[in-house]
Amino acid sequence: QVQLVESGGGLVQAGGSLRLSCAASGRTFSTMGWFRQAPGKEREFVAAITWVGSTYYADSVKGRFTISRDNAKNTVYLQMNSLKPEDTAVYYCATDPTVTTTTMRVHARYNYWGQGTQVTVSS
Repeated sequence: QVQLVESGGGLVQAGGSLRLSCAASGRTFSTMGWFRQAPGKEREFVAAITWVGSTYYADSVKGRFTISRDNAKNTVYLQMNSLKPEDTAVYYCATDPTVTTTTMRVHARYNYWGQGTQVTVSS
């Protein structure tokens, strides 16, 4: 079975940086994604990365966030720079063997999820 565990969340001031990690155990699939969910809002796509390192970003984070992975460590990262209060949310990592470049932005297409880590950006 696949198990995903996020870490690295916390409280940071606007303009600051934070680095999230997602450690995978058991079976690892090709595409890994990051999603976030703020109170009262639907879960939204943040970024995704393929096995070979192709990256994809939501327009809201493009240029500020960087997704990367270390396949040897079975870990995916999300480096978040120039953080804004609107980035405040619970961040989840996810994976699924069936996602494609078309479906990787849709949270319902993922069957394996981490527990989430809280990111709070203050003004």
